[in-house]
Amino acid sequence: MPRGTTPDALVVGRVIGDVLDPFTRSAPLRVIYSNNRELINGCELKPSHVVNPPRVELGDADDLRTFYTLIMVDPDAPSPSDPTLREYLHWLVTDIPASLGPSYGNEIVSYESPRPSVGIHRYVFVLFRQAMGRQIVDAPGWRQNFNTRDFAELYNLGPPVAALFFNSQRESGSGGRRR
Repeated sequence: MPRGTTPDALVVGRVIGDVLDPFTRSAPLRVIYSNNRELINGCELKPSHVVNPPRVELGDADDLRTFYTLIMVDPDAPSPSDPTLREYLHWLVTDIPASLGPSYGNEIVSYESPRPSVGIHRYVFVLFRQAMGRQIVDAPGWRQNFNTRDFAELYNLGPPVAALFFNSQRESGSGGRRR
């Protein structure tokens, strides 16, 4: 596949279609959870490994004028077979300087760790380059039924510049009936 085309894993994982339209990757995005678990499209991470926000590396380290918006959603909430809360918003950070990371941006919606209860859920990170520098973004009134496409259109973000996703499911022994 030529460099810069839509990664196959996003198509196979139905991220393209369920969350995003086809796009051309044009910026680097690395997501690293605790214990140096770097996200690779389609990998599986246990909920206990993603409790805390990840370290995110993006853009060009020498670019001080470009800002990004990072969105994390679950398109499978509350269950993959009946995603009536699609897309559930787990994290929203704007005004992230390319040379730094989300901790230097404006956290509009705080990180909520994934807690899938039924089935295998996809958790999608989407990165947008902000065309107009810093911008004012209103926090959504709720996390459920967020729409990444509508959000990008509302704030004139254009197509994504990068996306990554992982799968997660409920860990055995986490809840259930006691005898």
